[in-house]
Amino acid sequence: MHIESAIFLESNTDFKKCPTPNLPEFAFIGRSNVGKSSLINMITGHKKIAKTSSTPGKTQTLNHFLLNKKYYIADLPGYGYAKTSKTNRRKWEKMIRDYLFFRPNLMNTFILVDSRHNAQASDLEFMEWMGENSLPFSIIFTKTDKLSTNALREAIPKYLEELSKTWEELPVYFLTSAEKSTGRDEVLDYIEKVSVVFVPQ
Repeated sequence: MHIESAIFLESNTDFKKCPTPNLPEFAFIGRSNVGKSSLINMITGHKKIAKTSSTPGKTQTLNHFLLNKKYYIADLPGYGYAKTSKTNRRKWEKMIRDYLFFRPNLMNTFILVDSRHNAQASDLEFMEWMGENSLPFSIIFTKTDKLSTNALREAIPKYLEELSKTWEELPVYFLTSAEKSTGRDEVLDYIEKVSVVFVPQ
């Protein structure tokens, strides 16, 4: 897929206020330091469409973008390291959970994980929750440029082996680098492919 246009639409804290669900939608979520905003910028081809920050937990709303006037992209709040109160964390969790459950046009959620680290409990638990609720997801391994070729060859199979302990069929996954634009075409092509079965509400 070639990106002809990418614009920021709006931010919300309630899925009911999100853009009209008349287009296929794809969400991005991950630990709060996984490089989500940088990845979205890379995928859309706009360096600053998603705000990046050195402070984990910057994203605190449901942020929507429109690609090629045909697809919605949703940037969701991160989980894990964000320094915030338990009250805020509970609000974010409910906001995310309601969005994932009830957003009718959501086709797939990309769960981002840092390729440099072993499987983290928060990521595995989130994937389990998605599976238990029959919510489709794919995995995006980020920051692959930070690993040597040999280290990457070891890291990904190790992660998949950990997943295979609880998953009969492994989810689709992508290897990406925001710095080098690795995986951009693969993710965009997947979005286009999955969207074929979308039925307007």
